[in-house]
Parts: sequence; structure tokens; C-alpha cells
Amino acid sequence: MLVIGLMSGTSYDAVDAAAAELRLSGDTLLLKPLGLVSTPYDDELREALAGALPPAAVPLARVCLLDTRIGQAFAAAALRANRELCGGRAKLVASHGQTVFHWVADGRVHGTLQLGQPAWIAEATGLPVVADFRPRDVAAGGQGAPLVSLVDLLWLRGRPGTPVALDIGGIANLTAPDGTAFDTGPGCALMDAAARESTGGRQAYDVDGALAARGRPNRTLLERLLADPYYALPAPKTTGKELFHAGYWRAPEGLSAEDELATLTELTARTVADAVRGVGATEVIASGGGTRNPVLMRLLRGLLPGTPVRASDALGLPSAAKEAYAFAVLGFLTAHGLPGTVPTATGARHPSVLGSLTPGRDGLPLPPRAPNPPVRLRIE
Repeated sequence: MLVIGLMSGTSYDAVDAAAAELRLSGDTLLLKPLGLVSTPYDDELREALAGALPPAAVPLARVCLLDTRIGQAFAAAALRANRELCGGRAKLVASHGQTVFHWVADGRVHGTLQLGQPAWIAEATGLPVVADFRPRDVAAGGQGAPLVSLVDLLWLRGRPGTPVALDIGGIANLTAPDGTAFDTGPGCALMDAAARESTGGRQAYDVDGALAARGRPNRTLLERLLADPYYALPAPKTTGKELFHAGYWRAPEGLSAEDELATLTELTARTVADAVRGVGATEVIASGGGTRNPVLMRLLRGLLPGTPVRASDALGLPSAAKEAYAFAVLGFLTAHGLPGTVPTATGARHPSVLGSLTPGRDGLPLPPRAPNPPVRLRIE
């Protein structure tokens, strides 16, 4: 089955559309990556989205506008991926949508909201769409994240030692082979916010870590940020920009933009490294936008001596596209009536078949339910 996975992460800069050929062979799920197209949000939509994220108060009219415009952006990305990567032969679209709120209170997730109305995707492509993956796990008592954990566990099964899958997006998360998974804290979220502020919006992120490279961490600010209670919470746990947003930290008066970025970059490296050591990792397989920041990756490797940190590309999954491929897998599993969660990873009471289905032009021509879920994922 040719499946297009759509993803826009907490950095909300673009819609990634990855196409994959997926098939079951016994107890193995085979994935053949067909490529990635990335379509940036236009400036108007990006600004509207940025203005609607926590801690902003947003009228319902703005929510409706965003749900529509994001849905249209996802539809355009899916249409392009089907044309350029699948030759118009895709059978299913799996859309994560754009997370705008993750309702966490007292250590529990009570709700989660991803915008990007799937009807626009189905109308544009004519294909059935699986969307709204996270709420079903939340309804089953889970955190609703990190959902890529199932894919990580299938993909790294059988690898020697204790390999850990790490994704450094706006929020960083990891998956250990025993099924432990959680958000470690801020990935690029705070760094991106500081870069936008210090450049007057000219840079959406610290390109190549150049600002941080020219600065020195402020120890007083760093220690204050490291004292956040989130880091001491037990897994499973999730977080988002409801906590780690542009107003989260207050820099000491007179601190330069370069020193501020250096501090926030070290915060991410320290919290990720602490989490990696906490699960006894012998190897880190990293993906996400943070892997393109050489300063962050150098700090992380320095904090983990003796533990190889390599990009997921080395194992066949391009780091920039890994999450989009993961949601293609989750959509495939839903289409076959198979669960897409691991209770140890999300804290749910049981595994769940994820998502809501939007019919395509020909309704919902889904394949027969698979008899058993796969136990491993192999990249072809």
C-alpha cells in the first residue's frame, strides 16, 4: 500500500509529506521510503499560528480559520507528494495535523488538539484520510504521545545493547527498548523563540547554531531553568509549548542574545543527556530538526562520552522525514485494524487503533483486517 504521511511539528515551520510503500510479510512490516517533500507555511499562516499558541487567548473564529487554512496547507502537501513521489498511485493519507494545545494537569493529559481539517485533504486528493491520532490514546488514559514510540520499538528491535531513539523537534522525546518513552523537555522550542526575538523575526531558528556558538552559557539562568519540576516527573510524561513557550524564561538584564542562545542550547543538551543516561542507553539514534544544529549535537556528544550518537539516516530513515514516515506507518496500521500504541510508552490502559477516518472519493476501500500486529519494522 502506498501511504502518504503528513506532519508539522511544534516548530510549525512547514508541512512534511513522506511517501512510503508499506506491506506486511509475516510478523514484519516492510517500509520502502519513497521520498519527502516539505512545503513551508506561508508567512501569514505562520504568524496567525504563532499568535494563537499558548499562552495566547484565542477566539473561536481564529480556531476555525486556522483549522481551515492548516487543512488546506496539508491538502496541498499531500497532493504534491502523491504527484511527485507516488505517480498519483497513493491509496491513503495519514495526517498528524498541527498540535496547538496539549492539556496537561496534575501529571495527566486530559485532552489534546491538532488542527488541520482532514476533509480538505480528502477533497483535494480523493483519498481516504486517517487523522486525529492522539485523542484515542488520551481517551484510553494515555498521554497521547510520543506516538512514534511504536515505530521506534519495531524498528530497533533486535539491535544489540540498549539503543534509544531520540527525536529533537520543538519538544524532544525518546523511546527505550523496554517500551519506556517520554518527552525529555524542550528540544528546539526555546532556542527558536529566542532566535526569533533576537533577530526581530528575521530568523525562525538559530541557523547552524551560529548565535549560540558566539555566546557563553549563563550559569545562573541555566541552573534556574534546570530546576523546573517537569524533569523530575516519572515517565510516561509529555509536555509542549503550553510550558516551554516564548515567555517561559526571563533572561538576566544585560544578557546578550548570543549568551541567551548558548544557555538555552545547553539546557536542551543537558536535559536530553540526563534522560538518555537515565534509561541506560548504549546508543542514540537521533532525528528531527535539532540534529541539524551542530552546536547542540556537539554538546550532546560531549555529555555522553562512550555512547555513540548517530543520525537515523544511518539506519535507513532520513532524520528530517522520520516523523512523517512514522505517521504513514500508523495510518497503515489503522487501515488494517491494528493498534498504533504501546501502553508502556504512553501510559494508556490498553493498545488502541488510532485516528478518525474521512472517506475519499470512493468511500473507504480499506484492506481486510490483518490477523496479527507486526513485531518488527524493516526498512527496504
